[in-house]
Amino acid sequence: MGRISKGTKCSCNNCELDAIRSVNIAKAKNAGLDVEGIKRAYLCKDHYKEFKKGNKKDAQIEKWRHGIS
Repeated sequence: MGRISKGTKCSCNNCELDAIRSVNIAKAKNAGLDVEGIKRAYLCKDHYKEFKKGNKKDAQIEKWRHGIS
C-alpha cells in the first residue's frame, strides 16, 4: 500500500484533487510546477499532464545521454 492508494492529495499549491502519480520533486520544479514537499511530489491527472509537457526536453536529453534512441 503506497501513499497514492491511501488517497494522497496533489502536492501542487491550490489543488485538492487526488494524486495519481508521484515524481521526484526536483524534476517537478524543473518542469515548472509549483509544488511543496521534501522528496516526492504527488500529482493529480491535470498536473501530471503538465509535468510531462515540461519534462519532455529533459527526458529526451537523458535518453541521448544513455544511448537509448
